[in-house]
Amino acid sequence: MLLCIDCGNTNTVFSIWNGEKFLSTWRIATDHRRTADEYFVWLSTLMNLQGIHADISEAIISSTVPRVVFNLRVLCGRYYDCRPLVVGKPGCELPVAPRVEQGVSVGPDRLVNTVAGYDRHGGDLIVVDFGTATTFDVVDTDGAYIGGVIAPGVNLSLEALHMAAAALPHVDVTLPERVIGTNTVACIQSGVYWGYIGLVEGIVRQIRRERDRAMRVIATGGLAPLFDQGFDLFDKVEEDLTIHGLRLINDYNKRLTA
Repeated sequence: MLLCIDCGNTNTVFSIWNGEKFLSTWRIATDHRRTADEYFVWLSTLMNLQGIHADISEAIISSTVPRVVFNLRVLCGRYYDCRPLVVGKPGCELPVAPRVEQGVSVGPDRLVNTVAGYDRHGGDLIVVDFGTATTFDVVDTDGAYIGGVIAPGVNLSLEALHMAAAALPHVDVTLPERVIGTNTVACIQSGVYWGYIGLVEGIVRQIRRERDRAMRVIATGGLAPLFDQGFDLFDKVEEDLTIHGLRLINDYNKRLTA
């Protein structure tokens, strides 16, 4: 079975693919100090609680936090006797190479989302990922990543606002009942929520104008459903897009070495 690991700046997601479906998905806070032994105890405990007895023989990792990769490699080698593929590193090939400026390093999560988005929806695609940063990945007609946009993430913006203005409270992002807030919390929630609606609409509009074509918009990331409440922003929300892309990349590399 395949262990897929998607390590973001805030959370790390583990999922097990049995060849036909993902058996389960678990999330843990990203911490570069966490050891391979700690990962194994945590993961094996959750598997046992769900009655999952998986014989993991291969693994693939996407990580935007380089410092955690070492311990994830040790986890795979020590406990599952396999050498994981690491997206963006030598030995892990992509179906279509990204077309960006020479020498530019593209975040592995963006490459994985591109592969998954193209597989499910074809080319001429914009993938919006609501993570620690809000990213917009542009997928060409043949499935190549050709660039995009990086904006501050929703929670990051809220945290920055709270830290920079001592009198302002820390609030949760939610769909406000009204645009015009009548108290401080409502004002902040409205500003963040409607501000990000406008940000997505504006960036998508400019990408379409620059590309001079119709482009579908797919959303992923934990906060994607929050911004899909009755608005015509996205053609579809794909909460499992990154994990799906990891599985596709692993399959592609297996075919290359078969």
